[in-house]
Amino acid sequence: MAVLDVLRSYKLQHPDADIKVKRQNNVSLKIRVIDKDFKAKSLIERESAIWTLLETLPEDVQAQITFVLLLAPAEVKKSFANMDFEHPIRSKF
Repeated sequence: MAVLDVLRSYKLQHPDADIKVKRQNNVSLKIRVIDKDFKAKSLIERESAIWTLLETLPEDVQAQITFVLLLAPAEVKKSFANMDFEHPIRSKF
């Protein structure tokens, strides 16, 4: 998967990062990155770090990315959005 290949380059720079990509259906990808380096960064800085890489993907692949969740480890349990990664609900479609 091209998305995983691109995110591996982030992992090389941030070896402690936990990266998960979920395909919700044939046209929808969800990405979660948990990285201790996000602790001191704003949402804009976090998004910039990831989207700089994702923007290198072909447009049709980028269009499949419907959700990007970028968390510091301390934010994981507080994040409602993270529930879909921890306790997914199967799509009815």
